[in-house]
Amino acid sequence: MISPTGSYGLTALLSALLSLSTTTIATITSKGQTVELNGNIYYIPARVVTTLEGDAHVFGKLNGLQPLTVIRSDASKLTSAILDSLVSSYESADDVFNAGFLDNIYVEYNGTSKNPSQNVSTHSSWGPKILGYASAYGTKNSKTVTSSSTLPAGPYFLDPSSGAVFEAWLLYSDVMGSFTQGLISVGDDEYDVLPANLQGYASLTIGVPSRLYYTKTADKPLAGVRLGVKDIYDIKGVKTGCGNRAYYETYPVANTTGPAIQSLIDAGAIIVGKMKTSQFANGETATSDWVDYHSPFNARGDGYQDPSSSSSGPGSGIGAYDWLDLAIGSDTGGSIRNPSQVNGCFGNRPSWNLVSLDNVMPMSPLLDTAGFLTRDVQLWRAAAEVMYKDAGLKSYTKYPKSIKTIDFPTNASTPAEGLLVEFVDKLSSFLGGANVSAFDYNALWESTKPSTVAANTTLDSMLALTYPILISKQQYPLIAAPLYANYAAANGGRKPFINPVPRSRWDWGLGYPESQVDTEIEHKNTFTSWWNSTAQVFDEETCSDSLILYIGTEATPTYRNIYRSMPGIPRGFATSRIANFAGVPDMVVPIGQALYNSTITEQREYLPVAVDFLAPHGCDLMVFNLINELVEAGIVKQPGAGSTLYYNQQEGPRVGWLHTTSKSALHTWILDGIIPYKSHDFEYSAYHIMFSHHYRSDC
Repeated sequence: MISPTGSYGLTALLSALLSLSTTTIATITSKGQTVELNGNIYYIPARVVTTLEGDAHVFGKLNGLQPLTVIRSDASKLTSAILDSLVSSYESADDVFNAGFLDNIYVEYNGTSKNPSQNVSTHSSWGPKILGYASAYGTKNSKTVTSSSTLPAGPYFLDPSSGAVFEAWLLYSDVMGSFTQGLISVGDDEYDVLPANLQGYASLTIGVPSRLYYTKTADKPLAGVRLGVKDIYDIKGVKTGCGNRAYYETYPVANTTGPAIQSLIDAGAIIVGKMKTSQFANGETATSDWVDYHSPFNARGDGYQDPSSSSSGPGSGIGAYDWLDLAIGSDTGGSIRNPSQVNGCFGNRPSWNLVSLDNVMPMSPLLDTAGFLTRDVQLWRAAAEVMYKDAGLKSYTKYPKSIKTIDFPTNASTPAEGLLVEFVDKLSSFLGGANVSAFDYNALWESTKPSTVAANTTLDSMLALTYPILISKQQYPLIAAPLYANYAAANGGRKPFINPVPRSRWDWGLGYPESQVDTEIEHKNTFTSWWNSTAQVFDEETCSDSLILYIGTEATPTYRNIYRSMPGIPRGFATSRIANFAGVPDMVVPIGQALYNSTITEQREYLPVAVDFLAPHGCDLMVFNLINELVEAGIVKQPGAGSTLYYNQQEGPRVGWLHTTSKSALHTWILDGIIPYKSHDFEYSAYHIMFSHHYRSDC
């Protein structure tokens, strides 16, 4: 006979167990459970949200965990038509809800009538078991159930043995690799890793609560908003990784949530996960720059475009997932703007220093900012009003009458250029015939540069080293040096692995004296003063004397399967660095999409076309208001999630505009198949041609 314990006899085993029990107390904590309902996988948190109580006959016939729908009505008389309408609204508003939750229904009265009544005990079209009514709807012929607290409408799970009611969180697979961890609140503003997983190839699982649980109010303007957080922000109870494996393993879980994130939580936002960042927020290009972790995928076009960086996960997730509402990123040198542009979403680098960046990984404190990526302009503005509320920003509803464009086409030779030309025309008309002029800031500098600057100093020469010096020499003592020391202490003197981009930048910066930082700060301050007094000036009525626009992206592919040269140092000055050095807001607006020939699918696919808006420091709300009005006017269309911004192939033809005054360009588009044709006999000097991606025989 073989003993269950190998060499121990039964007496010895019992003696050992009794001895152990006097010194060790085992604790088992429920982390919730995962169930399937109607083909959907749900996570059920362990926290009980309320308890239902009723007579034994109410719960006695129910066995095991039960799906439950809570219906709230303010109708003085409950009818089948009202129930139908309510359930229909739940189905259209909420991805978590499905018909399986109608197996059991609990109805709460939410009205003001003193004597409401009900006359519905079942509903044949659903086939549910009416579990009961709150006491206000109770009659002698109905089953009355009491709840220990008021429940919002929506889908739940019920344990009939105890009456315990639990929330339902629908699980999604992070197929784009946008996230680093799925999260769930465990109370007291503390979070934990979501203990659930779906089938998937190296994909994380993210859970989302029912949208029906939340109602936006003045105090909770972000109630129920599903938020992804770039993994450089500390969240209480969760580790911060900053895109580096050694960093994640070296440091403990955060014991504090920073003020930027806390403001969003306090306003009702629901954090669903942390999202990937390129390493230590340095700019990396997929795929070879990403060594410690794989770069997220960009859903747009053929699905194999670079998502840009460093807010790569936020850009990827917002571009791909309609179940994700909002992501918070950071922008030092373009880390929100670039992902927003290529992933086809709205994004903002705010005016510098609008919100505290305590408990956020720094890159350069003189340049770092916190902003958002989203597909919804109203949510974009609402989130900004929450996070920047202490900055004292003024809201403006009158707008500048001058539009300055940087490197914009005047005549379109490509579909993307056609979108750019048309957008500026429509913007000018919307602003009451605003003057549009090309803006050459280099020429302006040459004619107005400060007297303290040498005559032969160009912007590029003055600012050539400003960005790389600030990010390398400020990040090294704040992040690199402590990491090297702490990792070595825990690993026998070993040095941690650092990806090529941050490692090369840090090493390069070490070759310069500390005095170089002071020099570059002086250069930055010179530019800031000049720009804000000369290039774009504050206005009392409209906040700015002008709107400055530059091109964010023109549907140009950047493939992730290309081998590139070793990373270099980000020297020099470019238009995208204006906001960095001037400290002004820079906001990305997707204005359309244009075709390109994909080397991946060998088909024509769509990529975003985007424009960036610049305004003076503190004019953020003016631009937010303007963009919201442009959406209301139909000049800007809010993008959806997926391979295209507006439609997919199953939903019908995708429509855009081509603008040109060149007959040869038009013929090129036809011959290339960009637009369909019936005739090549064109007699006009300008063409506005609507095209359909699918019905190529029409023109």
